[in-house]
Amino acid sequence: MLTCPQTGVPAIVVLGIGNLLWADEGFGVRCIEALEQHFEFAPHVSLIDGGTQGLCLVQYVQAADSLLIFDAVDYGLAPGTLKIVEDDDVPAFLGVRKMSLHQTGFQEVLMLARLTGRYPRRVLLIGCQPDEVADFGGSLRPAIKASLERALELGLERLAAWGGEPTPRHTPLNADDAVTLPHLALSRYEGERPSEADACRTGDVRVLLRMRREEPPSCV
Repeated sequence: MLTCPQTGVPAIVVLGIGNLLWADEGFGVRCIEALEQHFEFAPHVSLIDGGTQGLCLVQYVQAADSLLIFDAVDYGLAPGTLKIVEDDDVPAFLGVRKMSLHQTGFQEVLMLARLTGRYPRRVLLIGCQPDEVADFGGSLRPAIKASLERALELGLERLAAWGGEPTPRHTPLNADDAVTLPHLALSRYEGERPSEADACRTGDVRVLLRMRREEPPSCV
């Protein structure tokens, strides 16, 4: 059993995965942001903005006795649909897509942690079916934003059952200590980002590494 070094109590890690700059791909990180803004937890609970850090996240998986993951997951369902997956079923469902060929998916992170023999006793994924992930600089679509509150409720229920002691926040959150950088906080991100007319949302192919598809030659 993995324990928190400070308390000796089984460690709980809450991990949000995704890229805030790609619309609904930021769902997992926005969940972590909202949890930290509105709730406090026992000392053995760690909230982690996992972003797209790839194999760097293995240390957090290895440190967890119980691991709760929030992520945008392509289940093939209606946008905004939430689905809970647990324990050994989790690796099959994680992630919408890889942004490049050399971005490590979280499935590989879980497999590496298992190979090292330091794997959580309990794993829970709360995944949300995205609506749009190809809008560079976009934010959560309405259906996904509407599902965020329910996702938090489900996460809080499980954290309470695991002994994470979630309570409404009474201590003001210092912006410098927030898991999400202040300039990327949801309200500021949506309020200050340029409009689609002022900033291209499809990006430059040199940045996005997207190849133009050519029509195959016709057979004559």
